[in-house]
Amino acid sequence: MRSVGILLGARSRGGAIAEATPLVFVVDDDISVRESVELLIRSAGWRAETFGSAREFLSRPQVLAPGCLVLDVHLPDLNGLDLQERVAVERSHLPIILITGYGDIPMTVRAMKAGAVEVLTKPFQDDVLLGAIGKAIERSRAALREEADVRALLENYASLSPREREVMALVVSGLLNKQVGGELGISEITVKAHRGRVMRKMKATSLADLVTMAAKLRIGPKRS
Repeated sequence: MRSVGILLGARSRGGAIAEATPLVFVVDDDISVRESVELLIRSAGWRAETFGSAREFLSRPQVLAPGCLVLDVHLPDLNGLDLQERVAVERSHLPIILITGYGDIPMTVRAMKAGAVEVLTKPFQDDVLLGAIGKAIERSRAALREEADVRALLENYASLSPREREVMALVVSGLLNKQVGGELGISEITVKAHRGRVMRKMKATSLADLVTMAAKLRIGPKRS
């Protein structure tokens, strides 16, 4: 698991990021397409940035804001499908809409399996593209909120003592306090005290809530 000490940010900050004005990136080697799509995006009230190649886009520093990538499949350097795979790993909060002058079923299947929101064949209607962008932006907002929630959980988890983390892992696995005590060699009363502190520090309202948190953090018992 990633080190909790180096993770910054909180739920409130993440929420603000998710609600920021969306930024839509457009990557297409045809300048006329770039300009027309940019005007369309701006007319809808979103920000837009355009790039003539995949390499040019990749050189742009990442931005933590809701948005999406409108990406031409056929590019002069790295093709759109290969760029899609890189973005899925490096910028997972950025959904992709693929556009192409000519499509085929294998390409469309590969794109959708890799997580593309939509695959549009040129020429496409303005409202179709705007609808796809709107759907992608909502997906991006949800991803950013989820990332913010996980960061907040990691910060709370970092405040637990080593013993409290052991107790939490065993409790969420379904063990009763007496069983947890047996596993750790401590009294049931001590387990209850640790469990109470875990609930407060994690801001959990119930055991079910704590189990959900542990699942998001991929926390489980470490028994020999």
